[in-house]
Amino acid sequence: MSTVQFIHAYIGMPLIGFLVSLFIKKSKEQTLSVISYSTAAIQLLLVLAYGISWFSHGANPTQFKELSVYSAENYEFFIDFLVDKLTLVFALLGASLTFLITIYSRYYLHREEGYKRFFNTILFFNLGYTLIIFSGNMETLFIGWEILGVSSFLLIAFYRDRLLPVKNALKVFSVYRIGDIGIILAMWLLHHLYHSNITFMEMNASVKLNAQLASASGIGLITAFLFYISAAAKSAQLPFSSWLPRAMEGPTPSSAIFYGSMSVHIGAFLLLRTMHFWENQLVFKIFLIVAGLLTAVITSGISRVQSSIKSQIAYASIAQIGLIFVEIAFGLENLALIHILGNAFLRTYQLLISPSIVSHKIREQLYQGKEEIQVQNGAWQRFQRRIYLLNLKEWNLDHLLYRFIWNPLKKIGRGWKILNFKYVFWVMALVLAIGLFLRINESMLTPTLRHKLPFFFAFWGFLIAVKAFTERDSVRKSFTLIMFNHVSISLALSFNEHFDHAHHIWYLSGVVCAWAVGYYIMTQLRKKEWVSLDNFYGHIYEYPKTGFVFLLVCLSLAGFPITPSFVGEDLIFSHIHLSQIGLAFFTAFSLVINGLATMRIYARVFLGPHIKTYHQIAKRSS
Repeated sequence: MSTVQFIHAYIGMPLIGFLVSLFIKKSKEQTLSVISYSTAAIQLLLVLAYGISWFSHGANPTQFKELSVYSAENYEFFIDFLVDKLTLVFALLGASLTFLITIYSRYYLHREEGYKRFFNTILFFNLGYTLIIFSGNMETLFIGWEILGVSSFLLIAFYRDRLLPVKNALKVFSVYRIGDIGIILAMWLLHHLYHSNITFMEMNASVKLNAQLASASGIGLITAFLFYISAAAKSAQLPFSSWLPRAMEGPTPSSAIFYGSMSVHIGAFLLLRTMHFWENQLVFKIFLIVAGLLTAVITSGISRVQSSIKSQIAYASIAQIGLIFVEIAFGLENLALIHILGNAFLRTYQLLISPSIVSHKIREQLYQGKEEIQVQNGAWQRFQRRIYLLNLKEWNLDHLLYRFIWNPLKKIGRGWKILNFKYVFWVMALVLAIGLFLRINESMLTPTLRHKLPFFFAFWGFLIAVKAFTERDSVRKSFTLIMFNHVSISLALSFNEHFDHAHHIWYLSGVVCAWAVGYYIMTQLRKKEWVSLDNFYGHIYEYPKTGFVFLLVCLSLAGFPITPSFVGEDLIFSHIHLSQIGLAFFTAFSLVINGLATMRIYARVFLGPHIKTYHQIAKRSS
């Protein structure tokens, strides 16, 4: 079997399985489970057969371009695949654990209301994971990265009629979106460093890399730190460690496959894939070692005081991944891969048996008395108690994220009183009309004004996105503000050279169509039900098909890779100059907040306990 045939077969299996599973009735439990574990079994056989052949023929990395989606001056969006040792190790890990988890889930979730939905999402997750590990460039990796984020949200919110799973799904998705900022800005800087869209093999080629970094060492260092932000957000490293236990609200099998084994190690995969890019940057290596050790020490203490067994396992896994980051920083790639395999299989086993352990401990408590504890007041004992309280509060990691990121954004958004539903269209129409007038009459602009206009419209778009994210009343207003944000970004970039009408079409086509469909859905739903953003309404209970269509609309509006807008997002960053740091930052932040705002709308309208009192009220937590 050739490398091309192997990649097509390996990636095609979860894609075909996912598409087929969508059309199977939810009552056909056996068919759904057979498709899922058969897909993983075939992948496992494929990677074993190809791996043996690959190692016997010299274990040479292979890379090839699959598809060129769009080309422009110094820009090409293409799908690229790479097979090397790192790819095959993670492929073996993914196929093995997916096969085991799907067999386990077949019986564990028997007659569960969301049985079909679970296996649909597992297959979707498997597709995203496969795209990441086989990706040969940043664009292909980012496609899988986005799929992984959405499937995480759906699995955490699996018990969608309960409040805490839905709220925790939004929390986790918000941290994932912070990681997206790192990927987006890293792609932008790499494009300026190499003046084209490059592959991982080109990026890691020592001769070309050293030549590029010699003239732009600052860009290389910033890019390395952006890689860490993305890796830390995905692998729950400091300062993002608090989200992983919240993700355990999903079913035990999804906790095992996502947050014990596969998804949580994707951050380590990103660092390993880009290791040759930053391995000679001493400042970053020292930072990575310190961050990994701090994460390991702090989360080890937190894990020891958790009352939930799944939270204990989550923080223990974070601590081990912190040590894996340290090993990667020292260049110990093989040791890190062995550590990843051991940690993944161990945490999967621990999570799968956790329900049995809980039952055993409860029975043990009934027959054993409590030990008498004597409190001592020495200096060492007081220090221990302070550390214990810090661990019990999880070192206030959640509070820090809210204080320095989310609360300032909410404060900015709530201050925009003028953008209520009555005036929002007029205000936006006026600003956009001014922008279009200036764009048409560019010849009358001074060079200074022309240089500042992109930043102005990008900042204006950022404020609009924040307002959409913090809106507590009108769904249609928030939805419209998201669309206007995209228009403002497109207008901002139009003042830079080489940004023609085709680029506007690529970027705005999916956004505008998604907004029109979503606006129509909300208008029709409002005629039947009360719809707002001040609560979770759970309308998916009575309108499941409408909820599914609206989810697709939200993903399209957020630039998910099901519309041309995903390519457009990458395209617009190729037109941002290296000197326009503010423009790049506010554009990236706007896109991230847009994604949060759209998923927040979907969650509040369709998920959570049903607003109607004649429906059964579920427990807050799973």
